[in-house]
Amino acid sequence: MHAGGYSWAGLLAAFRGEAAFRQLLLLNGVLLPLAFCLEVAKVERALLIAVCLLALIVELLNSAIEATVDRISLALHPLSKQAKDLGSAAQLLTLSLIAVVWAVILL
Repeated sequence: MHAGGYSWAGLLAAFRGEAAFRQLLLLNGVLLPLAFCLEVAKVERALLIAVCLLALIVELLNSAIEATVDRISLALHPLSKQAKDLGSAAQLLTLSLIAVVWAVILL
């Protein structure tokens, strides 16, 4: 019963505290309506939507990693940097996936 409240709190925290999350919401605000305007097969539309939502999911996980690392210690440490860099790399790959999927379907 509380899970919904925790999820909503997490979304609000991401919106308020993470510029990258807000930027991805803006991107989704453009791409998701566009996905419904395009004349593509249902499975293609589902893929266009799924990769956009995946970027939001990965950003939430990346933010959670960053918050956890910062909670443990603000001191510079190679493993802390690695954890944050890996989260960032995951998001880069997700954004690349958006570009590839949209390009393959539209071109």
